[in-house]
Amino acid sequence: MRVMGIDPGITRCGLGVVDVDESRKASLVYVGVARSDKDLATHFRLTTIADAIDAVIARYRPEVVAIERVFAQDNLQSVTTTMQVMGAAMTCVGRAGLPMAVHTPSEVKSAVSGNGNADKAQVQAMVARILGLAKAPKPADAADSLAIAICHAWRGTGLLGDTDDSSVSVSLSGRLTSRGQLTPAQRAWAEAAAAQRRTGAVDPRYRR
Repeated sequence: MRVMGIDPGITRCGLGVVDVDESRKASLVYVGVARSDKDLATHFRLTTIADAIDAVIARYRPEVVAIERVFAQDNLQSVTTTMQVMGAAMTCVGRAGLPMAVHTPSEVKSAVSGNGNADKAQVQAMVARILGLAKAPKPADAADSLAIAICHAWRGTGLLGDTDDSSVSVSLSGRLTSRGQLTPAQRAWAEAAAAQRRTGAVDPRYRR
């Protein structure tokens, strides 16, 4: 399965793509950041980022896209622009007709490091280790996008829907419920999510 992760940001938007095999081993396909000029009006900055997201989707053809959920912070302006980028990214995914998932920062941290309160350095180190890289990609936004993609590959929760706006949810006990017809990709991820909820979601190499 090929998963694209997006770490939304108006100045730097992290974009990462990973392949995950049947044993859930992840390998790097692409990583980079979409940058926008701070001197441009916001709508032009969003257009620049959206064009970059469209280009990555078109070139690497992910089967599902995962985006990190934005949470309120002290800096309201930062939250507002980040949410705008998230909306632009969701539009790109919708235009491509792909399933999309949204994950919280704590879910991402927990999936890649086993600790929902891990700091950025810990997460970046685990991303490099999981993907077999000599060091984590820079800047941090790039590494974060890969962490988001890995999180979805290993957890699978948060899947929203595809072109017919179907949705799927997985309870804490691993019970799967869906609205509408699932695509084969959605079904695979949803079933994996249910199994992982029942057994725990950490790097399988470290599961005891």
